[in-house]
Amino acid sequence: MKRMAELVGRDLIWNQPKALKAAFDLSDGAEVVSTLVFRSSFGSLATATSAEGAWTFKRQGFFHPTVTVRPEGQESDLAIFRNRTWKAGGTLEFPDGRHLLGSTNFWQTRYEWTTENDTPVISYRRRSGILHVSATMVLHDPAKDWPELPWIASLGWYLKVLMQRDSAAAAG
Repeated sequence: MKRMAELVGRDLIWNQPKALKAAFDLSDGAEVVSTLVFRSSFGSLATATSAEGAWTFKRQGFFHPTVTVRPEGQESDLAIFRNRTWKAGGTLEFPDGRHLLGSTNFWQTRYEWTTENDTPVISYRRRSGILHVSATMVLHDPAKDWPELPWIASLGWYLKVLMQRDSAAAAG
């Protein structure tokens, strides 16, 4: 697998190879560079894997939901995403005080990580598809300065998948 920092500036594709399986691949052309696999189709625990390692994401809470980010097999948090339910986004908080802001548009066709001064770091743009969830992801130039880039790229996609699940549940 290629390392994430090598992919800055390229159009990468998050794709769901099988419609009924909660597993996703991030591809650079024909090469898979990262994966995101949910433990079950209904739960929120997922594992992201890339050339740099493996991490788990888990949503917790109802009124003030958060998502924990941990190295796979460990109990210590690398970061916590705090959802701002009524503002269509949230904040990724690191233990050292750094933050990334996550935001989406009304139709949830895009999701973006930005710095506190609105500099784009990673962008996701939904691609068409009813049964398969997919998006184009771009790692912007500032992304290369984030050592956490491999799991942040997967976390954004994880959040996008959860938003789609929540919208489908609300519509049903």
